[in-house]
Amino acid sequence: MALTAFGLTDVGRKRKHNEDAYLLDAERGLFVVADGMGGHAAGEVASRLTVESIQEFIAGTEDDHDNTWPFGYNNRYSVDGNRLSTAVERANEKVMRAVVNKPELKGMGTTVVAALFDEKRATLVHVGDSRAYLLRDAELRRLTDDHSWVQEQVNAGILSEDEAKSHPLKNVVTRALGGSPHVSVDLIEVPVHAGDRFLLCSDGLTGMVGDEEIHERFRSGEAAPSAVKKLVDMANERGGVDNITAIVVDVESDEAPKSEPPGPARATRGSGESTAVVFPDRPAHHNDFDED
Repeated sequence: MALTAFGLTDVGRKRKHNEDAYLLDAERGLFVVADGMGGHAAGEVASRLTVESIQEFIAGTEDDHDNTWPFGYNNRYSVDGNRLSTAVERANEKVMRAVVNKPELKGMGTTVVAALFDEKRATLVHVGDSRAYLLRDAELRRLTDDHSWVQEQVNAGILSEDEAKSHPLKNVVTRALGGSPHVSVDLIEVPVHAGDRFLLCSDGLTGMVGDEEIHERFRSGEAAPSAVKKLVDMANERGGVDNITAIVVDVESDEAPKSEPPGPARATRGSGESTAVVFPDRPAHHNDFDED
């Protein structure tokens, strides 16, 4: 299996600072979007700490898969599922610790959505209202459920999807890193197939661009850089009220032409970059998802 990925972040039209951060780690098949909050550059600190901490933990557990202490091991999930959820828990600890060390950062936090790929599966985690989508066989599926006040009202049948889009409390999240010593992490494990396209993004995109429009853009068959740039441009054209960040990951057959080896992986806050990686053959980990 081969992956080709592209990421882009934009400050938008209304904000003075970009508090989003994203990560493309081609070497490990790790991709992260974090949407910081708190103002006065504090959200920027929280999102940066989060992507760096997740990358550090995933890199450090490649040969030590049992290193999930003190958060325990969930037998319902794969090894990568436990590694990735623990990585988010540890990132939350670092954000909390930063506030203790620098009281002026009090109130900062961040949402996060992350994906870790192996040769057969994508493991995804999220906290907050940053989202993950999957385009497969021309159908778009939202993989995450927003941890937000309006989403809870939609789930309870109190608000419709259309009412939620314009509700004055639509930006109120009910889960975020930095809010408490423990964070509840949602996890999903999805078998991957050649032709799959994954999107990870902050709500700066989805608040301006609807799922149907994302679907239409992806169905056009555009390459990832062009598709991402046009989605970001669309969000800005409609007001760009928040920072906008998006990563597209395309799954290809390893028989497809390979690009040049990727450069050093790094956390990114600037313009987009394209990377490619081919996973070597290795034993598949145990999982409990359905092969659908």
